[in-house]
Order: sequence, then structure tokens, then C-alpha cells
Amino acid sequence: MKKIISLLAVIALVVGVVALAGCGDKKAETTEKAKVIGVELTQEEYAFGVDKAQPELLEQVNTFIDKIMNDGTFDDICDHYFGDGEPVMVKSAQKDASKDQLVVATNAGFEPFEYTSGDSYTGIDMEIAQLLANELGKELVIDNMDFDAVCLSVGQHKCDIAMAGLTVKPDREEFVTFSKTYYKASQKIIVKGDDTTFDECKTADEVLAILQGFDASTKVGYQNGTTGGMYVNNESDYASNNLKVTTKGYKNGSLAVQDLINGNINYVVIDSAPADCIVNAINEVA
Repeated sequence: MKKIISLLAVIALVVGVVALAGCGDKKAETTEKAKVIGVELTQEEYAFGVDKAQPELLEQVNTFIDKIMNDGTFDDICDHYFGDGEPVMVKSAQKDASKDQLVVATNAGFEPFEYTSGDSYTGIDMEIAQLLANELGKELVIDNMDFDAVCLSVGQHKCDIAMAGLTVKPDREEFVTFSKTYYKASQKIIVKGDDTTFDECKTADEVLAILQGFDASTKVGYQNGTTGGMYVNNESDYASNNLKVTTKGYKNGSLAVQDLINGNINYVVIDSAPADCIVNAINEVA
């Protein structure tokens, strides 16, 4: 009798282990909601856009960029977003013409370069903006607006400098004078987690060839005013892409990726650093 009871106990234990293993397998099989294809579609340089009427500010900004690049400050800031560091919260003062202020135009929906956290701003550009204001002995004002208005606001002398993950582009030089480059970037494509269309691609040309094979039934999202939009809409340097897809612009990349998850579009093309941040955040949500 004891042997039978022992045997039953062993069977029960084995069944329990198998059941637990089964649960583990199901969890392991759970696919990510979205993923970033690792191929860089473009090669770009980020810079700050300075008011053309303030050449002395441009000189100060360039000197400051050299300083933070050489003394390790820029690497420390990047570690706050790509490493183990903690992002720094930045507060904006109210705009007041009677005060000595540095007014920064941005679009705070472009993590990790600029985004909001409660009533504060954070991101690589925002931390640099605060340090730059400190260096100049000025009070920092952050003017958050749609991305397409960022360079225009500086060109109209409503803001002193644009700090918004700006790619150096000739058409933007109509409104601003670009500083020295401080970051090299690229565009990448985001797909649903179970989409294998681009999995075998190793080069930008291979990704582009697949995109060129799609017709208007394929929908691709991008953030308004960005290089991603130029890429999918065959504009500027990307006129030769000759894509026939249907495109849709969004106020920020997060909205585009959410629409991808919801099945309203097929792909998103966006800057690589925000792409990683957005996808990681979405996949962490249960």
C-alpha cells in the first residue's frame, strides 16, 4: 500500500512538473508586439539649428559642443539613455522678454532625444540644452511644438535654437544655421513582432528592394517632418526610392507604432534610437 501511495505521489509530482514546463513553454512562445529591423536605411548627422541673426550664439554653441565631446560629458549623457545611468529631469522657465533666456524649440515626442516626464523634460537634447543655458549664464525656456514648426520658429526669431534630433538638411538651412554635428543617426523600419518580411535582409538596398515591390495596398507610417517621411514619400535625397506604398504621417513615432500594433498600417520608418525606445516600451507592456 505504501508503495502504491509513493508511486502516486511520484506521478503527481511528474505531472505537476510537466504542467509547469508547459506554462513556461507558452510564455517562451509569446511573440513581441513589434520589432526593429537592424538594417540602417540611411546615414544622417544630427546638429542644432541656430537663429541666423545670432552668429555669436552659433559660435558659442560650436565651442560648447567641442567641450562636451572632449571632456566626456556627452558620453555621460548618452549613458543616461543607452546605459545604466538615470535620465536627468529638466525644468522650463516661463518665457519672459525682460529676462536673459535661452529659448529652445523642440518636439518632445522623440525619445531618447526629447520627451516629457510629468511636468519636466528629459532626453539627450534636453540635458544638453540645460547645460548650454548654464554655460551661457541664461535661464532655459523650452518651447514644445509640432516638429514641422521647430526650424520655422527659429527662422522667425521666436526661438533662439532648435534642439529636436534634427538631421542636417539643405531645406532646413533656409531657416537655421546648423551647428557642428553631435550625433550620427539612421532610419530603420519597424514591423509587427511576427512579421518575417525583412528578416533575411542584410543591407539597405535589400530592404528598399522589398519596399519597392509593394503597391498602394501597403501602408507605411512615419513622424511628420522627419527624414523617415522623406524616405517613404520619395522626397529630397530619396526621390529615387520610387516607392508606391500608401504613407501616413503622425505627430510622433509612438502613435505610428501603436497604429502598427492595431493593424492600421503595415510598417513604420523612423530614426533608429527612437525606434528602439518605442518598441522596447511597447513590448514591456503586458
